[in-house]
Amino acid sequence: MPRVHVQILDEALEPNAWMNEVTPPDDTGAIATFTGICRSEGGRLSALELEHYPGMAEAEITRIAEAATERWPLIGILCVHRTGIVAAGEPIVFVAAGSAHRDAAFDAVRYLMDFLKTEAPFWKREHLADGTLGPWVDAKDSDDRAREKWAAVTATTPAATPGA
Repeated sequence: MPRVHVQILDEALEPNAWMNEVTPPDDTGAIATFTGICRSEGGRLSALELEHYPGMAEAEITRIAEAATERWPLIGILCVHRTGIVAAGEPIVFVAAGSAHRDAAFDAVRYLMDFLKTEAPFWKREHLADGTLGPWVDAKDSDDRAREKWAAVTATTPAATPGA
């Protein structure tokens, strides 16, 4: 059974500190990672404020991560998400997946992020560079389209993926 690790923190993320949580090194051929960074939007934002529904957010991310372990032959998958005030340039989310082959790890990370953006109960509010509070941010149509494409995508397997 693949390892699933989900954590939500209200402190700075240290992505490199989480790498060993993904997989035991003797079974792993690939670890794919993604680190989401708070953008300044061309200097318009100083930070994002992230809130979540405690318990529900962890459960939903765990559900998504477990769905990834059913689609791909993973050894482990990890998602660490930030809450609170996240300054521009700081990490918001770190996702990693380990597998014997790279394609499964890459696909699982993209899958988790695509569903995380639309399914996990997080709310984001902009903190503008001029010191004022901006609006709460809605999900983008592009995020919905990214999630929907997975209905048509079959999981990759080492046998079906030459050179993986």
